[in-house]
Amino acid sequence: MQDLFSLKGRTALITGGSRGIGKMIAAGFLAHGARVYISSRKAAACEETAKELSGNGGACIPLPMDSSTVTGAKALAAAYQGREPKLDILVNNAGAAWLAALDEFPEKGWDKVMDLNLKAPFFLTQALAGALRAAGTPERPAKVINIASIDGLSVNPQETYSYAASKAGLIHLTKRMALRLIEDNIAMSAIAPGAFASEMNVDARDNGEALKKRIPSQRIGRDEDMAGAAIFLASKAGDYVVGTTIVVDGGVSLVRV
Repeated sequence: MQDLFSLKGRTALITGGSRGIGKMIAAGFLAHGARVYISSRKAAACEETAKELSGNGGACIPLPMDSSTVTGAKALAAAYQGREPKLDILVNNAGAAWLAALDEFPEKGWDKVMDLNLKAPFFLTQALAGALRAAGTPERPAKVINIASIDGLSVNPQETYSYAASKAGLIHLTKRMALRLIEDNIAMSAIAPGAFASEMNVDARDNGEALKKRIPSQRIGRDEDMAGAAIFLASKAGDYVVGTTIVVDGGVSLVRV
């Protein structure tokens, strides 16, 4: 039981790991003993975050790359597998949002968000399936954690059409893929975050005091809230969790209409 949440000896790859939720998860994994690779589109930010997190005593390695296309996903998988023979934990976290009125919503606001939020997790997992299979056993499956959103479960009043559709799709895709992947000793699950301060969720970042009044827990999410959920799923504690989406939102999705 003492090692239930340990990630010692495990290797993880986190997309969108240079900031926000991805960075929170990376820091948590490192603190629990994992060797962590982070990827993001912006090389400088990726390298800076890796250096910062490695300064706390862990091993964080940057792999800057755009995984929003099939070509990019394959390139990231190849870059990782050029360094490691297997992958214990994949976190599909990279994401984007687009806000526009219904009559003005552009095609690029649909395609960009759907490609990164829904298409990329599928094809990156596909590209890394061999490395995940090499790590997984019946006693200790490899893990894939998809970062969804409560906007895929309940309706946000903001007009983020492609974001809501992509996250709802990712939650259902997690179920479908999980049934297949567990046959290969790979346990896929998802996390649906609520309000966490990040560059994507500027409302939580800039208006936390006002926002917390609408959250049953009376606060926005903290780094350790997100890291804790991801550590649970990535560790032995979450080995029997398959296809499930864990909601981490302080209760906000329960009061949305």
